[in-house]
Amino acid sequence: MNRIRHPQRGAALLLAMLIVTLVATLAAGMVWQQWQAVEVEAAERARTQASWLVQGAVDWARLILRTDGNDTKHRNIDSLDEVWATPLKDVKLSDFLAADRNNTTDNPLEAVLSGQITDAQARYNLRNLVQSNPDDASLHLAVLQRLCETLGLPSDTATRIAQGLRGANAEDAQAADSANPLLTPQRTSQLAWLGLDADTLARLTPYVTVLPGTSQVNLNTAPPEVLMATIPGLDRATAERLLKARLLGGFATLDAAKKLMPETLQTDPRLLSVATQHFEILGEMRYDAYVLRELALVRRQNSEVSVLRRETLPRD
Repeated sequence: MNRIRHPQRGAALLLAMLIVTLVATLAAGMVWQQWQAVEVEAAERARTQASWLVQGAVDWARLILRTDGNDTKHRNIDSLDEVWATPLKDVKLSDFLAADRNNTTDNPLEAVLSGQITDAQARYNLRNLVQSNPDDASLHLAVLQRLCETLGLPSDTATRIAQGLRGANAEDAQAADSANPLLTPQRTSQLAWLGLDADTLARLTPYVTVLPGTSQVNLNTAPPEVLMATIPGLDRATAERLLKARLLGGFATLDAAKKLMPETLQTDPRLLSVATQHFEILGEMRYDAYVLRELALVRRQNSEVSVLRRETLPRD
């Protein structure tokens, strides 16, 4: 009889082991799913909080620009020695909270903020190529041709960009909703739509921009390559001399800059200015393991600073 019962005991033990294994597997699966749900929720919470913090950084930058615009001493000048041009580097928000007497939380906010305001009109605005006046169109095409020549780009690059932008603008004008352009590039990265290769686009991007309307280049913030393009005949040595001179506070007028150039050179007010309306605000927030980088284009008119567009950038 014992010999008959032993196989039954073995089968019962095996069944019990299988049940235990099944229960353990199901429990492990449930634990993993719960852990995954917690991780997803934590990542979403970090993303949302980082987005709020970056929005706060954009608002803070807008306040700086508004304050600068209300400064009667420098109202008509924008230069690189002003407060807005000073970058914000790796500031811990917990330091701000610790200095706030109304803050009663015991848990420090481990978030690090960095950012910078740059002059969007330090670069040449490609939207200037779309002109109804033929003389103005030729003027701006010559500017881009000089810039492309300075950068060593193919000789047909400027013409290709100008024709592409004019064609896209004409298509948009014929669209039913011309207020929302369908084809015209809104950012420099979209110039690839016009057939520019990656190398040409990479070399051109630091010196050009695409703004909502026409604009002048700011003589007080533009790099030498852009100054050489907007001032016909300007050589690099003279451009570098202008850069050194403007470090003392920027040029108050175009005529002030002309004193440092040969008499044969002219500063065209259709191309150049000493003030700016358009700025870019780059903000980066590192919160826990989450990193958010955003770029906002703003326009300052009188004492109002409005956001024209915002985009999330990939991590470096």
